Amino acid sequence: MPAGARNTPTRRSRATVNRFGASCREHCRAPPMPTGRCEQRRADSIMSTCVIGIDVGLTSAKAAAFDEAGNEIRTVSAPNPRVAVSRERQEVDMDALWDVVADVLRDLTGELAREGWTIAAVAATGHGNGLYLVDEDLRPVRAAIASTDHRAEAIVASLDAAQVESVRRVTGSIPWAAQPGVLLRWLLEHEPDVLQRASWALTCKDWITACLAGVAQADLSDSSGCGLVNLATRDYEPAVLDLLGLPADTSRLFPPLRSSDEKVGGVTADAAARTGLPVGTPVVAGCMDCVASPLGAGATALGDVTVIVGTWAINGVVVPADTDPPRVTINALLPDPSAMLAMEVAPTSAASIEWAAGLLGARATIPVTPRDLLTAGQSAPPLADGLLFLPFIHGAPEHLGASGTFLGVKGNHGYPHVARAVAEGITQYHRVQLGKVRSSGAEVSAGPWTLAGGGAKNPLWAQMFADIVGHPMRRQLGTELGARGVAWLAARGVGMDTASWHADPDPRLVVEPGECAADYARQAVTFDRALDAMKAVWEATA
Repeated sequence: MPAGARNTPTRRSRATVNRFGASCREHCRAPPMPTGRCEQRRADSIMSTCVIGIDVGLTSAKAAAFDEAGNEIRTVSAPNPRVAVSRERQEVDMDALWDVVADVLRDLTGELAREGWTIAAVAATGHGNGLYLVDEDLRPVRAAIASTDHRAEAIVASLDAAQVESVRRVTGSIPWAAQPGVLLRWLLEHEPDVLQRASWALTCKDWITACLAGVAQADLSDSSGCGLVNLATRDYEPAVLDLLGLPADTSRLFPPLRSSDEKVGGVTADAAARTGLPVGTPVVAGCMDCVASPLGAGATALGDVTVIVGTWAINGVVVPADTDPPRVTINALLPDPSAMLAMEVAPTSAASIEWAAGLLGARATIPVTPRDLLTAGQSAPPLADGLLFLPFIHGAPEHLGASGTFLGVKGNHGYPHVARAVAEGITQYHRVQLGKVRSSGAEVSAGPWTLAGGGAKNPLWAQMFADIVGHPMRRQLGTELGARGVAWLAARGVGMDTASWHADPDPRLVVEPGECAADYARQAVTFDRALDAMKAVWEATA
């Protein structure tokens, strides 16, 4: 049976989809146009062509359609299944994830069909790293391991520092707990039978691509971002297996490498029945989400900096591909062969907002949402009256054993102080990561940096970013940047003219550092000292 192939959903499988959030699905439209233009667009859409970008993060799955000019037509989203197996382990039911993606696609394609759109191509992006193992029939051999998992931290801690540096110079990446290679080593030690049954080691978006097109493949952005690829040769690097103590034949698990905008197959009959996509619709390789969002924002010139406030904190700058890789956690190859994205990343961003909202609303009559939390934070003063938050509820690649930590808690602190401290702590760690990007040897633009995700959509938080980072930030308010970026790749993959997808940034969305910048600079000193002091504590309690 082809990848992810399942029969048309039965009542039982539909219930599974609803359990994971299909009943809570959101339908989002592009910003409204003046009435006259809307009528004209409906008239013109009878035989109009669109492309679909699928964005599968750790929190939700989204499918968005874009017309040939790059305008968003419609987006459908639903929550994703993710299970905290233990304190260190987070896993994903791969079939349940495909159920969610297929369901949002079916809703989207149904709406597109009613409006007369023809679908030219589809491509997926998803969270990078983690591990999605399948057998020769492209069926899961175990639950996927999420990129927020840190069961393998002890393996990372045991690696030889000189060997790590040698491999970093060719792959551009530093080993950390949720990298596929590190997780393969963990499975070799703890679940060797799983590796024997596995035929392919996929990433999140490659699993969705396999479900759509029935093929196992990988793209250069994802595989380089996973620390598996020699940046110069653009092929898998054998020294990675040596570093991790993996047998040489582990390389059999790595799929063929494709360009991010390369067509890899067509939608299978089984996938068409599940999703509503026409059989044979071209499927393009796609890319990892930290690459898709800068593509969607148009921040792809050398020196462009993008700060993404998602489940993960992504802080990246575009650098020449033919240079020595900057000393950052990840260097990922871009679709443009002359460039790559140097990034400091960690699961330390909006995930903490979601966690705090759930915690504070656990016994409330009405659940507290992340938006409620940010709103409450506005009533607390800057610096949250001395309350400091270190945002490591899911750990961090370079801080072994790190955990979410509040410091300076006093009896006068209430809900608004906690809310503000969480937002400030997330932003302060973005500052730390951006400082590492700037000191890594990468040249960064002197102009405004792009701010995307939750930090861009909330004006208070956007101002906080400008104040704490100490640099002008341009709010990117596009609703689905990841889906837009990978849809652009889909359009390129089938030869569409994508010149009109680029739009000049709006200068009115630039936020300059304000009157709180000096206060936040003093808080930064305390934050950095606390971060250094907590390392020994975290290692002791890991």
